[in-house]
Amino acid sequence: MFGTTFILAIRSILRHKLRSILTALGIIIGVAAVVTMVTLGKATTAAVQQQISALGTNILQIRPGQGFGRGGGGPRPPDFKEEDVQAIRQQITGVAAVAPQAQSTATVIYNGANWSTTINGTTNDYFKVQPWPLVDGRYWNRAEEQAGKAVCVIGSTIRTNLFRGGAAVGDRIRVNGISCDVIGVLSTRGQAGFGGDQDDVIIMPIKQVQRRFTGNRDIRLMLVGVDPDYDSAQIQASITDLLRQRRQITGGKDDDFNIFDTAQISATLTGTTTLLTQIVAAVAGISLVVGGIGIMNIMLVSVTERTREIGIRLAIGAVASEVLMQFLVEAVVLSMLGGLIGLLLAQIAVALMSWLGSLPFLFDVQINVIAFAISAIIGVVFGYFPARRAASLNPIDALRHE
Repeated sequence: MFGTTFILAIRSILRHKLRSILTALGIIIGVAAVVTMVTLGKATTAAVQQQISALGTNILQIRPGQGFGRGGGGPRPPDFKEEDVQAIRQQITGVAAVAPQAQSTATVIYNGANWSTTINGTTNDYFKVQPWPLVDGRYWNRAEEQAGKAVCVIGSTIRTNLFRGGAAVGDRIRVNGISCDVIGVLSTRGQAGFGGDQDDVIIMPIKQVQRRFTGNRDIRLMLVGVDPDYDSAQIQASITDLLRQRRQITGGKDDDFNIFDTAQISATLTGTTTLLTQIVAAVAGISLVVGGIGIMNIMLVSVTERTREIGIRLAIGAVASEVLMQFLVEAVVLSMLGGLIGLLLAQIAVALMSWLGSLPFLFDVQINVIAFAISAIIGVVFGYFPARRAASLNPIDALRHE
């Protein structure tokens, strides 16, 4: 009987194709909106986590000032010194490595081409704290670091714009008029979280940068690699106490430096994007309810239109459960058809928006299955009342209906 009922339901749907499509439109829009929003939300979360992981895991970033700015509107806090780096490295348990950084901007020239970029002076510990593989060449050795040799490792953007993507290792470039031997090319990282190009950089030994570019021994940033076996929060508290002591901050005075834990930043951003995704998905889910109401309304109209048909079926021996099943199957088929079309449109929308937003394309099996199941449930819930009404018709009254 179910097979016969299913065939009758399909015939009824195909008899009014345009009305059937319009009836399922609410479900189509609802499923497409929910799946698109949830999938894009997860893709955004994955992109954020990828960008944070590019900064390295178990890393503490230490900068002078309160927050990213100077803070408080007062005089600029003093930068760090090499002695601060040594103190953290030697006195704090659980610190795997400390990489000081001194930065400047410069114009780089090679074979008639020039490019403005960022110069990052650091030590070899930088590549231990924040692993950044090479695609060609090598890092500088300890002797070159101690002597402050004019050697450099360049990002892929520099290679593209100066060397047209060709071999760069072994050539010499001029950085603000200073010759520098290219000894390595870094792998591509892409855009940073705030839109900056992480590959548009030249990394050199910190002594070379301090001597030739900044003109002082100040350190604007320290990257501290934390041993995974230790609690980063406890290490952060120990570093805070040490720096307060070294910078002579006493009593209730605020710190004139800030420490950011990349793990905490990742957790915060992930939590925020997840919450926003849930809110948007909930709003989009309202359209599913609206679609269900649309199905119920159209099915009620269909019952009214087919009253004589129902009366004839009941008069020749059909039982009420068979009539109920026929109309219920029609509602479920319409809803599931809308769900399938909605899933297809969602994948197209996700692919397009991922491409436009430079997000990873994700196919979430779970959300697709859940959305399709909900569309079927909506068909059952909102189709039951019209089906029940059809099944409860009196055959004599139904046959009299004009």
